[in-house]
Amino acid sequence: MPLTDRDRAILDFEAEWRRHVGAKEEAIREDLGISPARYYQLLGRLIDTAEAQAYDPMLVKRLRRMRDERHQARDARARAVR
Repeated sequence: MPLTDRDRAILDFEAEWRRHVGAKEEAIREDLGISPARYYQLLGRLIDTAEAQAYDPMLVKRLRRMRDERHQARDARARAVR
């Protein structure tokens, strides 16, 4: 399924959000018109698609790596607590 305009807007925003003045959460609401929680849900699903990979491979690779690192750290903390 091809990327929608919203999908591209989310990827573009994530690639350049640091250029926005103020907090990221405020910029998400203002620029995209969605809540930060919804944004992160959509972004998480989006980076697992081949279409997103083709659209911005460097961004998607970076976001996947960051997500994997967070999961590994969370798993390590959970094992340490046991």
